[in-house]
Amino acid sequence: MTRPPLKAIPEFRSLTPEALDALERAVRERRRVALRRRGTEYVVVAERLETVTREEALEGRLPMTGELLAFPLRELESFAVLP
Repeated sequence: MTRPPLKAIPEFRSLTPEALDALERAVRERRRVALRRRGTEYVVVAERLETVTREEALEGRLPMTGELLAFPLRELESFAVLP
């Protein structure tokens, strides 16, 4: 029996409407998000999108420590919502 091909995980490099929809869906479903900021990769569980001082940020929890981190969206180099 052959398996269907695996779908590629979309990686976003700019804040398009499709990218923002993916982030909002990740927050609603508490999905993991792999993101790159300032050359460092993080994998966090999406908690919320927050607007602080007119700047949007993704708040995510590190799975290993439970620490809550805020990532300003303008600082993200890329991100992908993981299955």
